[in-house]
Amino acid sequence: MGSIGAEPAIADPGKDEATIKAHLEDLTAAQLPNSAIYGFLLSGVRIVAANQGFMRARLTLTRNHMNSGGGIHGAASAAIVDWAGGMAIATWDLRRRTGVSVDIHVSYLSSAVEGDEIEIEASADKVGGSLGFTRVVIKKVVDGVAGPVVANGSHTKFVKQR
Repeated sequence: MGSIGAEPAIADPGKDEATIKAHLEDLTAAQLPNSAIYGFLLSGVRIVAANQGFMRARLTLTRNHMNSGGGIHGAASAAIVDWAGGMAIATWDLRRRTGVSVDIHVSYLSSAVEGDEIEIEASADKVGGSLGFTRVVIKKVVDGVAGPVVANGSHTKFVKQR
């Protein structure tokens, strides 16, 4: 899995890009103070783009993201995949509750270091009555442009609403 590719077209014209982006910004602002791990790892994350089934964010890596060798920690990448998968599900229908993880798979392809900016792209391939299936790509930003892939992830969540 390389790049996710083109942003999907909006299926419901009532959910425009600005509305979806604002929803993700609001949801992230509510989540960070209520989740110790998200607050620790995602402070400073910026939603760059969003439409139905897709979101893109950027984050500058800090010491909090590093392993003992000075590269992005695998657990930090997995937590980013977890968060981004939920955000992709939230774009589907502007839901605030994005479900619980069923499984997360992460493939680590390269690294990034403290001070590097990463770009996070997440897409919701399907959000059904019980499960949501997402893909996430984390890329290192080089000269302002998303470049080498740091990690690819897939994330399945149980999304059944009460």
